Amino acid sequence: MFVSRGRNPSAAEVISQLVRNPELRGRVLTTLGLLLFIRLGIYIPMPGIDRVAFQSFLQQGGQLIGFLDIFTGGGISTLGIFALGILPFINASIILQLLTAALPQLEDLQKNEGEAGRRKIAQITRYVALGWGLVQSVIFALILRQYAVEGLSEVVFVVQTALALVTGSMIVMWMSEIITDRGIGQGASLVIFLNIVATLPKALASTIEKAQTGDRGDVVGIIVLVMVFLMTIVGIIFVQEGSRRLPIVSAKRQIGGTNLLPNRQSYLPLKLNAGGVMPIIFASALIFLPITIANFTKNPLLIRAASTLNPSAANPWPYALVFFALIVGFSYFYASLTINPIDIATNLKRGGVAIPGVRPGSATANYLSGVQNRLTLLGGLFLGAVAIIPAAVERATNVQTFQGLGATSLLILVGVAIDTAKQVQTYVISQRYEGLVRQ
Repeated sequence: MFVSRGRNPSAAEVISQLVRNPELRGRVLTTLGLLLFIRLGIYIPMPGIDRVAFQSFLQQGGQLIGFLDIFTGGGISTLGIFALGILPFINASIILQLLTAALPQLEDLQKNEGEAGRRKIAQITRYVALGWGLVQSVIFALILRQYAVEGLSEVVFVVQTALALVTGSMIVMWMSEIITDRGIGQGASLVIFLNIVATLPKALASTIEKAQTGDRGDVVGIIVLVMVFLMTIVGIIFVQEGSRRLPIVSAKRQIGGTNLLPNRQSYLPLKLNAGGVMPIIFASALIFLPITIANFTKNPLLIRAASTLNPSAANPWPYALVFFALIVGFSYFYASLTINPIDIATNLKRGGVAIPGVRPGSATANYLSGVQNRLTLLGGLFLGAVAIIPAAVERATNVQTFQGLGATSLLILVGVAIDTAKQVQTYVISQRYEGLVRQ
């Protein structure tokens, strides 16, 4: 019996629970089955498209589509009915987060309405995902119409392609919510995790082939790149788990006539990287936007200006500096959306809790704001380094086989793996204590 109340569950205890606990086993099987179905849907082809011509378009340009293709696990490049995947839902979630900070009605729903308010926001997110998915599907269908097979009306092609794409996206969104409710982990994050992992075998195969057929310099470059990736993963784990624990104490409480309860001391954790992977996603979408607009408009001035932000340009420094600055800027922006020092200070004051040496109220809010700004600066600099260094090493070693596995992918992989492992551990611990109660 692998049970201990004093520590986190071991791998043996987790496996034991998987074998013996039907509820946990059902959750894991539900998660794996739905993820497998979502993955298979990527390879169900949409009709009426010349795929050879579209592949040549992806090889010649289309950097924004190539970036989005990472999050769909190759769904866009394979032109399956699940090509958009979870992207509309992710975009809708980001839009709702921004609107919640801007609209008092949504903020009230989130903070004061409890579970009912969260359900309303989830329903609004679904409607926004449907609308945004329809817009993305129509735009994608308009891009694909030049690759339609001969003899098919443009209107018919655009309508059937857009309907297929938005329907597939809604099915993926529905399945991701089932995973969240009845499976293990957060459904949308696991879908993105699966799509990124699906690109690894191809990258590994290309790397092994390059090591076998290349010269000694290629082998050394691959070893250096792999070491950089491993150190990056270790750094991501430390930063994702890193936090500043501010000591807080509660006021003494009097019971009866003279009995006083002693001060209870605990900690207020402030995460080092409050925005997670979102600053890199925002920065990546924004830095590719000028290139995409220039490619669509065919304006020579725009093309010349956007070429300086091309990561594959002869001089990559303008792209690297702008990308780094955007990541740091979005780190502050996203931290301001997720953490409100004034609300935290107000809640601490109402609960009779204070930070030692700091007066309650506005002084506490200013103190928390200063600490969070310093943490956000460190987290933003780390995210910028993670985004730039692997790409710089790839360029220096001339090893491009891991091009799809960038900083964003590494952050998502590590973050989702940590969160899912914690959820499994929490479930096993809950089962452990339920067993002790029954005894």
